Formats: sequence, C-alpha cells, structure tokens
Amino acid sequence: MRLLAIQNGTLAIIIAVVLADLFLIYFITGYARRSRTVKQEAAGETPAPKGGAISRRDFQRRALLSSVMLFGAEFGLGTIAFLWPNLKGGFGSKINAGPLSDIKAQIAANDYVYVGSGRFYVVPWEGTAGTGQADYPAKGVTAEGVMPLYQRCVHLGCRVPFCASSQWFECPCHGSKYNRAGEYKLGPAPRGLDRFTMEIVDGNVIVDTAGIELGPPRGTNTTEQPQEGPFCVATG
Repeated sequence: MRLLAIQNGTLAIIIAVVLADLFLIYFITGYARRSRTVKQEAAGETPAPKGGAISRRDFQRRALLSSVMLFGAEFGLGTIAFLWPNLKGGFGSKINAGPLSDIKAQIAANDYVYVGSGRFYVVPWEGTAGTGQADYPAKGVTAEGVMPLYQRCVHLGCRVPFCASSQWFECPCHGSKYNRAGEYKLGPAPRGLDRFTMEIVDGNVIVDTAGIELGPPRGTNTTEQPQEGPFCVATG
C-alpha cells in the first residue's frame, strides 16, 4: 500500500487556509450586496437588475471587492506554495541520494547512509524476499543491494536512529526496535519501518519520497539478522 508523504499538520494548515480564503470572499461578497440593497431601498431606489448599467459608486465598490478577492487568492496560493513540499529536490519529490558506488562504500564503513533532505536512511539488503509488503523487489523499494527506510517510527512518529552496538534501529521515544532492514523486532510498533520506492538511474540512487510504502508486518525476517550487541534504548 502506498501513501502520500504529506505531514498531517501541513495538510490541515493548507485546507484551513483555503477554506478561510473562500469564507472571506463569500462573506465580503454577500455583505457588499446586502449593504448596497439596503442603501438603495432606504433611498427609495429600485435595486438595479443584474447586467444593467452600474453607477460610479457601484463600480468603485466592485473594484475594491475585486482587490480584496485578489489579495485573498494570492495570500492563499502563497501560503500553499510555502507549505507544499519543495518539488525541486526536497521531501515529497524524487531525491538523488548519490552515486551507488559511493553509497555502498559509506555503508561498508558506517552500516548505513542518512539523507536528511529526504528523511530516509539507505541500508544494505541482500535478503530473501517475503510476500506482500515484505516482497521488497516487487514493491520497488530495493535495487542493487540497497534500500531506503523512512526515518519515522511507525508507532508515534519519532525519528529512529541506528544503534551501533545492537546494529538495529531503536526508537528513543517508546523503545520500538527494528533490524537493519527496518523489520520489526521489539516494542509497541505495529509493523516494520515504512520505506520509499527507488531506482538506479545513470549509476545514481533515486528515491521517490512522494509516496510511502508501508512497512512489512510483524514477524517478517528476510535477513535473519540477530541483535549484535547491547541495546542503546532500554526495553520496557
């Protein structure tokens, strides 16, 4: 299953801004019409039919209303553009994590590569494919022996660092633990770490952070990697 990689808070703000602009435009338009009608009736005038000639005063009112509507639209679009993921290489787009050869060299030296702009780790994977969400090759989340893992714990969203001693990913918030392939091992997490699709293009690792592939279910163990040392985060 693939989900859009948009933070719930960001999406809520975007929706709120759009709704606020629409409400503002509707309110100002309705108020202007009612005010004009009341004034015309108080003066004993018959409200002008739609499509008829307009007075200078009505023209000025409409010009002012148009300016307010334009400002509201610009403000709303500007806010959305500010909040929306950076489509030129930031989170929510395709990110070049670097040459595959360099990434493999870094993994050999440091066990993983962290790409901050994409909020993911690149880890080695040479395991045996499982089924469903654990069939990594079929899901497109691995190629040439590497795989990107989303940094967020699937329990409550904390960033999960890698523990050099246990050689597992360990959440500092509530103790969920995942092996190097991001597969669930211990703690309250409901599944393994989520991940992104990827491909190798001209020797570079391209990771698509526009959508999230849900992590494999509990019990998945494609690499048979045991705990290799003391935990960095105590178990509950």
